[in-house]
Amino acid sequence: MGTRIAALLALLVALVPVPQPASAATGLRVSGTRVIEADGSPFVMRGTNHAHTWYASRTSSFAAIKAAGANTVRVVLSGGRWTPNTADDVAGVIALCKQNRLICVLENHDTTGYGEQGGAYTLDQAVTYWIGLKSVLAGQENHVVVNIGNEPFGNNAVTPGWTQATSAAVTRLREAGFEHLIMVDAPNWGQDWQGVMRDDAATVLAADPRRNVVFSVHMYGVYDTAAEITAYLDAFRTAGLPLVIGEFGHLHSDGDPDEDTILAQAQSRGLGYLGWSWSGNGGGVEYLDQVTSFDPARLTPWGERLFNGPDGVRATAREAAVYGGSGDTGPPTAPANLAASGVTAGGATLTWTASTDDTGVTGYDVLRAGASGPFAVAGTTAATRFTATGLSPETTYRFQVRARDGAGNTSPVSNTVTVTTPGGSGDDGCVVTGTVQSQWGTGYVVQPVTVTNDGDSATTGWTVTLTLPAGHTVTGSWNAAVSMSGQTVTARNLAYNGRLAPGATTTFGFQAARPGGDGAVPTGYACVAAP
Repeated sequence: MGTRIAALLALLVALVPVPQPASAATGLRVSGTRVIEADGSPFVMRGTNHAHTWYASRTSSFAAIKAAGANTVRVVLSGGRWTPNTADDVAGVIALCKQNRLICVLENHDTTGYGEQGGAYTLDQAVTYWIGLKSVLAGQENHVVVNIGNEPFGNNAVTPGWTQATSAAVTRLREAGFEHLIMVDAPNWGQDWQGVMRDDAATVLAADPRRNVVFSVHMYGVYDTAAEITAYLDAFRTAGLPLVIGEFGHLHSDGDPDEDTILAQAQSRGLGYLGWSWSGNGGGVEYLDQVTSFDPARLTPWGERLFNGPDGVRATAREAAVYGGSGDTGPPTAPANLAASGVTAGGATLTWTASTDDTGVTGYDVLRAGASGPFAVAGTTAATRFTATGLSPETTYRFQVRARDGAGNTSPVSNTVTVTTPGGSGDDGCVVTGTVQSQWGTGYVVQPVTVTNDGDSATTGWTVTLTLPAGHTVTGSWNAAVSMSGQTVTARNLAYNGRLAPGATTTFGFQAARPGGDGAVPTGYACVAAP
C-alpha cells in the first residue's frame, strides 16, 4: 500500500507545473541586478533613444547610432495615439537593429503621462498592441527588449495604480507567450519622484513567472544633484533589483540634471543608460537633440558629451555577445605625434603614428573643435592620415585623434594640434600650426610650431602670435625669440630661420607652466611674414 501511495505522489508531483527560475529564460534576461545574455555574458546597455514613430523614414539613423559607439537603441513606437507602427514596420526596425549589431529596446509611447495627459493609453492597451505584434517579436528574444509603455503614469493618482497595472501588464504578456526581457518604466513621467517603483519593484518582479523584468527610471530635473542620483541607485542595489536609466538629458524644462554624475555612477555600478534622444525634438526641448537634423557629422554639445565624453557611450559600450562581441575591454594605445601640414584657408592634412591593440585597430576618429569648446567627431579613417576640409579662413581649430578596436574600445586621445587657417587671399604670407607634444600636471611642451611660407615670394622674417590660457606662462623656448604681454605670446624668427622660400617651412618650440594642471592649451595661432 505504501509503495502505491508513493508512486501516486510521484506522479502528481511530475504533473504539477514547476515555476521556471530566471536562468531558464530565453535570450536576454536578468540575473540579480544585472542583465545577461543567453550565454551568460553580462550586457550593459549603452546608447540612445530614437523617435522612429515620428521619423519613420530616418532609417539611416540606426547605422549612425551604431557608428557613434552605441550597443543599444531604444525605439519609439505607437499603437494608435500617433500613426501606428505596423507589424511590417516593426519587423523592419528589428532587422535594422540586427543589421547594425544593436540590441533593440522597443517601447510603446502611447502610455506617456496617463492620468495627466489627454489621449494617453493605459498599460493594458499597450499590452494589446504588443500581442498584435507577437508574430514579428517571437524568436527575437536574443535581440529585442519589450518596454511595455513609456512613462505610463503622470503625477495624478489613478486606479489601478502603477504597481497593480504594471504587474497585470507583465502577467498578461507572459500568458500570451512572450519570453522576452521586459522593461517597465517608472511613474511620475518616468522620474519616480514619489518612490513608487523604488518601493514596489520587487512586487512587480514577483508577478512575473519568469522573473525577467528590468526597471527603468528617467532622470531629468528631479535628479539635479549627486545625492539624489546616488540615493536612488543605492535603493535598487540594496534591494538586489535590476535597473537601467532609460532616458536622461543634460538640461530639461523641469530643472538641470546632473548628467556627469548619472554617467559616472552608471559606469561604476555597471548600469545601463540610454540618453534622450538622437534627433527631432521639438516643443521647446530641441536642446535634447544629440545631432542636428539627423546629421551624424553635426553632434550637438549634448551629443558630444553623451557619446564622446568621460564615461560616455564610445568609451564604455561593449557590443552584445550575440553579435560576436568579445570580452576584450582593453583599449588601443593612444595615437602619437599628431601633426598638421598643408594648411590652407579651407583645409589641412593631419598625420599621426599608428596605435597598437591586442585584437587590432579597426580605425581612427578625428576630433575637431574651435578655439574653445567641446570636440566633436569630424570624420573617421582606417589610415593614419586625414584631410580636414570645410574649414573657414582666418579661424583657429584644434584637432585630436583616437583609435578604435574591433570590440568597440576607444583609446585615449592623441596630443592636440592647433591650426589657424590663413585668409582666403593669403595676404599674411605665412601660416602656422602648433602641436602639444607632451604635457604633465603643471606644464607642457608645444613642439613643433611650424611656420610655412604660403606666399608667392620669399620672406625675410616672420612673427607668430598665440594666446596662452589664464595663468599660463612661457618658461623656455628655442629657435625663436619669444616674449609675453599679458597672455599673448609673440615669437619672432632668429637670424638663421627668417628667410623662407615659397612653400618652405621652419619650426620652433616652447615650454609653458600652468597652475593646478587645468588641462588647457594655447589657442589663437596667427602668423605674419615680412617680405
